[in-house]
Amino acid sequence: MPTTLPRIQVTQSTKLRDALELAEAEWPGLPKSELVGRLAILGAESLTSQRSARRAARRAALEATRGTIAYPAGYLDELRKDWPE
Repeated sequence: MPTTLPRIQVTQSTKLRDALELAEAEWPGLPKSELVGRLAILGAESLTSQRSARRAARRAALEATRGTIAYPAGYLDELRKDWPE
């Protein structure tokens, strides 16, 4: 189908072939190019979800440890003595 959008070429490796077979079962009758596009979009959505989950886990860890480290009184003053201004 004619388009002005850039195209890419994809080699059908064993893993991609298996993914296409799954996609064909999910969306029968679609051309392979459409299946590859849908798989790519689902993959991107999955990566976005995983990234959000990792970010939430990091924030939860930071929140859980907030205020748990206590430095002794005068710690910074002692530390700064070693650094000339």
